Amino acid sequence: MKNTAFTQFHISHGAKMVPFAGYNMPVEYFGITEEHITVREKLGVFDVSHMGEFRVTGPNASKFIQYITSNDLSVLANGKVQYSCFPNGKGGIVDDLLVYKFDEEEYLLVVNAANIEKDWNWCVKHASAFGIKEGKELVNESDKTAQLAIQGPLALKAMQKLTKTSVVDMEYYTFKIIEFAGIKDVLFATTGYTGSGGCEIYVRNEDGAKLWKAVFDAGKEFGIRPIGLGARDTLRLEMGYCLYGNDINDETSPIEAGLGWITKFTDKKDFIDKALLLKQKNEGVEKRLKGFVMIERGIPRQHYEVVDSSGRNIGEVTSGTMSPMMKQGIGMAYLSKGFWKTGTEIFIRIRNKDLKAQIVDLPIYKKG
Repeated sequence: MKNTAFTQFHISHGAKMVPFAGYNMPVEYFGITEEHITVREKLGVFDVSHMGEFRVTGPNASKFIQYITSNDLSVLANGKVQYSCFPNGKGGIVDDLLVYKFDEEEYLLVVNAANIEKDWNWCVKHASAFGIKEGKELVNESDKTAQLAIQGPLALKAMQKLTKTSVVDMEYYTFKIIEFAGIKDVLFATTGYTGSGGCEIYVRNEDGAKLWKAVFDAGKEFGIRPIGLGARDTLRLEMGYCLYGNDINDETSPIEAGLGWITKFTDKKDFIDKALLLKQKNEGVEKRLKGFVMIERGIPRQHYEVVDSSGRNIGEVTSGTMSPMMKQGIGMAYLSKGFWKTGTEIFIRIRNKDLKAQIVDLPIYKKG
């Protein structure tokens, strides 16, 4: 079991620690609902050091990433971040990821913690065709990198106190390399997984303790608190953000998952599974991932059966919870054709009872 640069702080704050993706991680500190509301209304700090970071450099870096990812890298400007996925050659998804572009010859790929080894092997497998060597132009920096996500409407205002560089006016999904909290060469990105705004900050492991203390000192006047993985999951689900292993996996295609917006079919882009996914886009698919809200009281959970009014199976819940903001059961599910339209009535089978729910547009939680 690996510890992060911040494990000591989680324990000292009384976090409930659990094994997650090979790491000793905090699942909650003072209650998932309260932590969730703290992020929606103020700001909270997540340890996301378990995520994976692969640096890709060299003259063929762009061609390589353009081929192994589904989104169109050619539209990505320097200093911007792109959400994408690795198609697996069989219509499924190896993983979803973020692509950071420094320039035409330097990128950072940020992947999910549980998939670091799988993703690394996938990248290595395809790199040689582009003259990219493991350990040279393709480097796994995961074990050397610490990362904090400061999320919430007050996050950037609080973090501005720690740098002379302007960060409060940064656009969504952009990044800068700055001096931050007295630490040089910090990657400061306006990304996150909560839908409440904020930033994600990457430093070297040895600078982790300094970063943690500075962030909490800066945020004290704004009500900053540490937040666990439990609230991270409920926050992303209110937004309808996919979680690998729940909503997307090696068996689900990006078209089925509603990720057509990160699957770009342009003449100048050749990528893994292009022909197969284009066929799905043009001819349609048999199932789609849709968000829903419970009309009758009940909490949907992963793998619960979804049925129609006559009790016929029409799908399966992939993620579900009780929304802390809406005080309703919410979730996502893969559903058969005919049940995708917003407002469509479906039923979630919970403890042998078929409870009414309704298809909604994403995000499930509409702020304000």
